Amino acid sequence: MHTTTLTTKGRATRDRIVDVAASLIFDRGVAGTSLDDVKAAAGVSSSQLYHYFGDKGALVSAVIAHQVDAVLAGQEPHLSQLDSMAALRAWRDALVAIRRGLRCQGGCPIGSLASELAESDVRLRGEIGAGLARWEDSIRTGLRTMRARGDLRADADVDALATAILASAQGGILLSQVRRSTAPLEAALDAILDHVASFLTPRGRRSVRARASRST
Repeated sequence: MHTTTLTTKGRATRDRIVDVAASLIFDRGVAGTSLDDVKAAAGVSSSQLYHYFGDKGALVSAVIAHQVDAVLAGQEPHLSQLDSMAALRAWRDALVAIRRGLRCQGGCPIGSLASELAESDVRLRGEIGAGLARWEDSIRTGLRTMRARGDLRADADVDALATAILASAQGGILLSQVRRSTAPLEAALDAILDHVASFLTPRGRRSVRARASRST
């Protein structure tokens, strides 16, 4: 169903179903969450559920979109302005704080969906990939701004760096979940951001020093 055709009440009902499904799936996985589970938790009937979602795949698709939006929104305002080393390190600190607040329980909602669905559903894998691409694009945009401004050398491969930063975040989050410590995430992000800093121009290094002096 196209959400643009929904009434205010209908949109609220649909959103409640997706919120409940996202929570259940995060806790139990897609395979461990049935439509009956979602109906019971959301307090809706079968007819209501199928009015908004034709099948479980459609509901999972909506959950993916919901989780991508939630994960990216949770990183703002940092994620939309990663255009300096100070901004990148502030974003790093925000990610670590999020994991610490969760006591390192649970993985990345997007990464968890990818682990479960990437080999079983080509369409959903594509949707998860598109969500991760949005995250990576935000990082890439900031790095491109730094390079265009002259803070990063012209030979800095911002596409590869953006991919490496996202991979470091995802791997660090996974290890933090297993070890119940933010140390792996901190180490992974510090290492990749130090690598980014190795591409700083003299202008970029002066900017870092100037920011550091103003903060002291």
